Amino acid sequence: MRLGLALGYWGRGPNPAHLELAREAERLGYDSVWTAEAWGSDAFTPLTWIAAHTSRIRLGTGIAQMAARTPTATAMHALTLDHLSGGRMMLGLGLSGPQVVEGWYGRPFPRSPLTATREYVEIIRQVLRREAPVELAGRFHSHPYTGPDATGLGKPLKPITHPLRAGLPVLLGAEGPKNIAQTTQIADGWLPLYWSPLRTDVYEASLAGLPDGFMIAPMARAHVCDDVAEGLLPVKAMLGFYIGGMGHAARNFHADLMARMGFEEEARRIQRLFLEGRKEEAVLAVPDAFADEISLVGPRQRIAERLELWRKGPVTDLLITAPDPHTLRVLADLNSA
Repeated sequence: MRLGLALGYWGRGPNPAHLELAREAERLGYDSVWTAEAWGSDAFTPLTWIAAHTSRIRLGTGIAQMAARTPTATAMHALTLDHLSGGRMMLGLGLSGPQVVEGWYGRPFPRSPLTATREYVEIIRQVLRREAPVELAGRFHSHPYTGPDATGLGKPLKPITHPLRAGLPVLLGAEGPKNIAQTTQIADGWLPLYWSPLRTDVYEASLAGLPDGFMIAPMARAHVCDDVAEGLLPVKAMLGFYIGGMGHAARNFHADLMARMGFEEEARRIQRLFLEGRKEEAVLAVPDAFADEISLVGPRQRIAERLELWRKGPVTDLLITAPDPHTLRVLADLNSA
């Protein structure tokens, strides 16, 4: 199992610690570093900055949102950074949800998310292969565009820049069973939002017949500390926000996933509290058991024992969100033992 560093979002502004964490991860032998975007900073620019200050570690967007860019624009970002980094780029993509897509990006959330995702990935693959001009008569993505307001002057085009790698890895952040199953067919890897090594049966049907080399790369908070309950508070805060606030009460993919993982009553309570404006109560309502299952928190020996559970399953890459270099060093040491 390879280790990666997941830096997440900037939040209020640039985090000067991110670059140093990335450089330390590279020194420790971590395989990859990942950046994210929501409705603030983008994922590609910080990754380019990290690429300029590292030499070996692979670079991933975890995740870039599809609604933010046309598929050809996303492909241009990826092929450009792949060239600049000497072939280190991995493109992680996600569809997000209706509140973000329509509220922030001002675009309709696709009625058929699976079709929209499949078309998006197909166009990116065409750009990266550069075998012919990009053409797709899709339901959500048409190249050339032929809608009712088209001029009729559009024509199929090939990228002027030759991509460095036709096989640049494309990974998808998918949560629903059908979406995960499609991911195994059209992508090179999957970026689970939550992964519990104790509940792999939740994904068993969707992951049947995995192709060789397919990446399963969940993110997990890690923190070497003496007080487990205190160490879990950032995990609970993240879960409270995602389950309570990252979606509508009637359509929240994150809450639905928590429910499928055996915590349905708790997920709905978190949602209700968050939507009532009782955010602190929503965070406290996150079960310690669930937060603990999807993270690696506590003293070194406890983390060592729990890490073995992750190593025994189908996970190929464990993407660590860690608050300090010491935790990165401990995980590197334990994973190489």
